[in-house]
Amino acid sequence: MIRRWLSLLAGALAGLALFAIMLLTLVDVSGRKFVATSVPGSLELTELLMVVVIFAGLPLVSLRREHVVFDSLDRLLPAGVQRLQRRIVDVLCAAALGGVGWLMWEKALQVSEYGDTTAQLHIPQGPFIGLMAVLCGVTALVHLLLAWRPDEAAAQADGLGGAAT
Repeated sequence: MIRRWLSLLAGALAGLALFAIMLLTLVDVSGRKFVATSVPGSLELTELLMVVVIFAGLPLVSLRREHVVFDSLDRLLPAGVQRLQRRIVDVLCAAALGGVGWLMWEKALQVSEYGDTTAQLHIPQGPFIGLMAVLCGVTALVHLLLAWRPDEAAAQADGLGGAAT
């Protein structure tokens, strides 16, 4: 159930942001081509939307175990060692992402307090940094879930698992 909701929400967020980038690029390029003017702040908007795409995709990539990995030597390791290795990596990833998320949250509060905005459109930066922090935290929780149930999570990532949790 959690897996389904997380995939739906994070996927929708990333998909909407990616669609907005596509639409913005279409309007910007068309405007430059046909009316000799571009969308003001299109670069800023694209950068902010890319933040949303990347950080909304992070929990999905982790949940599906689709990160780039070096596994050339894994076949030489016994299955038990591979499970232990996955569990350790997930705990380390959770710790790292939790720490980064916490630092980003602190930065979001600071930036919001200072009233920092983008240069051209004056869009507040705090909410975007806050969203990055929250999504890092969600991804850390995903890794803890994977560490807690590494065998089931690995089977589901390979398409072999049962019902989603």
